[in-house]
Amino acid sequence: RISQVRVVIKGRVQGVFYRDWTVGNATELGLKGWVRNRRDGAVEALFSGDPAKVDEMAQRCRRGPPSAVVTALEVFPCDDDPGSGFERKPTV
Repeated sequence: RISQVRVVIKGRVQGVFYRDWTVGNATELGLKGWVRNRRDGAVEALFSGDPAKVDEMAQRCRRGPPSAVVTALEVFPCDDDPGSGFERKPTV
């Protein structure tokens, strides 16, 4: 069984290496998907994989890297194509 979610992370999450941190953590957990900055200041990501690993990644996103300050984390079910690995995508 595969779990797939889209997450939106709000707070001080841009300019603090959040995307690089996300790529490292998602790769470590064996997840597929992507991460990108949004023009509204949030970071958005898609995680696809083992349900326990997807849940773990969402929990990690709630904390973020050391210099981030996460004020909100929204998680939505998603059926977009996660791709074949985990990548940084351009800002939208």
